[in-house]
Amino acid sequence: MLSQVHSPDMPDPLPPRLLNRELGILAFNRRVLAQAQDPAIPPLERLRYLCIVSSNMDEFFETRVAQLQDLLEHDVNSTTPDGLLVADALQLIAEDAHALVREKYRVLQDGIYPLLQSVGIRFATSGQWTTAQQRWARAYFEREVLPVLTPIGLDPAHPFPKVLNKSLNFAVLLDGTDAFGRNVDLGIIQAPRALPRVLAMPQELGEHRYTFVLLSSLMQAFAGDLFPGLKVLGVHQFRVTRNSELFVDDDEITNLRTALQGELRARHYGDAVRLEVAAGCPQALVNRLLRENGLKPEDCYQVDGPVNLVRLQAIVDMVAEPTLKYAPHTPAPLPHWPGATPELFERIRAADVLLHHPYDAFAPVVDLVRTAARDPDVLAIKQTIYRAGTDSALMEALIEAARNGKEVTVVLELMARLDEETNINWAARLEAEGAHVVYGVVGFKCHAKMLMVVRREKLGRRAPQLRRYVHVSTGNYHIRTASHYTDFGLMTADEAICADVNQVFLEITGSSQFAPLRRLWQSPFSLLDNLLKAIRNEARHAGAGKRARIWARVNALLEPSVIEELYKASKAGVEIRLLVRGPCMLRPGVPGLSENIRVRSVIGRFLEHSRVFYFFNDGKQDVWISSADWMERNLFRRVEIATPVLDPQAKAKVIAEGLKVHWRCPGNAWDMDAQGQWKRPRGGRTRCGSHQALIDSRSP
Repeated sequence: MLSQVHSPDMPDPLPPRLLNRELGILAFNRRVLAQAQDPAIPPLERLRYLCIVSSNMDEFFETRVAQLQDLLEHDVNSTTPDGLLVADALQLIAEDAHALVREKYRVLQDGIYPLLQSVGIRFATSGQWTTAQQRWARAYFEREVLPVLTPIGLDPAHPFPKVLNKSLNFAVLLDGTDAFGRNVDLGIIQAPRALPRVLAMPQELGEHRYTFVLLSSLMQAFAGDLFPGLKVLGVHQFRVTRNSELFVDDDEITNLRTALQGELRARHYGDAVRLEVAAGCPQALVNRLLRENGLKPEDCYQVDGPVNLVRLQAIVDMVAEPTLKYAPHTPAPLPHWPGATPELFERIRAADVLLHHPYDAFAPVVDLVRTAARDPDVLAIKQTIYRAGTDSALMEALIEAARNGKEVTVVLELMARLDEETNINWAARLEAEGAHVVYGVVGFKCHAKMLMVVRREKLGRRAPQLRRYVHVSTGNYHIRTASHYTDFGLMTADEAICADVNQVFLEITGSSQFAPLRRLWQSPFSLLDNLLKAIRNEARHAGAGKRARIWARVNALLEPSVIEELYKASKAGVEIRLLVRGPCMLRPGVPGLSENIRVRSVIGRFLEHSRVFYFFNDGKQDVWISSADWMERNLFRRVEIATPVLDPQAKAKVIAEGLKVHWRCPGNAWDMDAQGQWKRPRGGRTRCGSHQALIDSRSP
């Protein structure tokens, strides 16, 4: 029985003030799954949304479910922030996740597959191959697949292998004895990750323009070749998801990079948290797979399709049919931008430069670093890097700067989840060129996005002096994601902001005490306190009968202290509108608690990623852009900043494009009700969405 279930003789309890975080994440993925079912979206983009859900679910089990299971193991009476016993929360999560997975594969089988076939894209399973396709498939298997496979027949000398996290595996049911007279009933084949999961058949072999074969179909057809002399009774694909949280002991660590490299190797073999098997897998085999991985029946997800569904995303790039994808989007160039020349410093001195990606080009940010790398008047460059990608012109520019003798300092966050290995590689390259590489602060991820250039300038008759230029952003310095994540970036020469950014760099790279900042809010020191003060200030204005308004957009709203202050502000009469892309633990629209709060989620072509805080403040209209979500980890356990937007034009742009457009153009919006359920706004689907409205705003 769940901890919140009550006796029928008791009065109905008040609804909890907080919603469940994990159920909120699953609800977010349902909103993404709805995109895969939207007939207005091109076919291959609908497939992409389906794959995104699969990728999100992988991470959900690797992190959130894994953490709850760890918590339960250490304390059976532990509770979640919304008041559920962890055991009860895991039960609800399992029920909801199973339902979501069933729906995901129903969409695949009844929606995506027929849709793709109708536009000339077909998946051919082994039972459907023609004789010519059979010959091609066997030749490919023998040439490209068989040489790299290592079958394992299970016996006392070959126990069940501990398979890699999220790897594709095949359990082969066998009958017979091997060359040594051993009875063999089960073999395991692990598919190397180097093997492609999706293969394109030659066009002349298919009736459709594109015919694809999954690696699992090849294994189904030819797995017997790996067990000659034995009878193959069945081939069943499975996948194990493991706890992927990295553990680094803050007290014992002496070299973060070395410690992390060891943890990355261990990540592939963490404790199992989920088993996925193909539909039709015999129950006896399912039971054995569960037992071998220490899992319970509710941890098993039997799926009607490929267990590694995320790999189908490769098809989007393999099909050269522009009409089956979103129309290409080219970010708008910045008007009157001088390019990668020293004149860009004059432009920034003249007025702040605000960029809204992906509607505005990311090129000016790269231009700034490239120019700093080559300009003889630039002395130093300091930058934080959280995610940059494996191929980055921006990182190459930093390396060039170091080669050119600039003082280059890079705060490289080695603990950026799933980018740890990439960042380790960049660290090695930067250090080899003489750059100073700092791995953040142990115990506090450096999530702030900051770039500072120090330049010697001679203005007029005065002696040359040093001047700082800063770029701060809500998003990563990652060129690829800048094309499909929405983020704000601000270039400024404001002396107070530049001094604050410099102070934050000194705190990270040195050992100085926190000093109050003039303009910025900073986690883990002042951001939360200032945020709560700003909320309370709006409540005071409302209490005095003045107009009061809080509008914000974040990726997640999970911090209880912020939620409680928002409830108080709502009761005081403050108009509160929140754009929350993902999980939201605040319950909007509850009479006497939050009737003045509206919560909306925008799901569309681009990933909503920017964080914007707006406070009316008696007409002053304070606007902040930030790297921080309203979550405990961002406010207490990360280095984050929030930067005020002071330039009137830039401020107006953030308000219009970061906030208002999403309430004015609801075509890609969902609204949350008091029960935590998400629904489309009335008439929303027939109206333009905010992403398209912003694309159109850049059109000539």
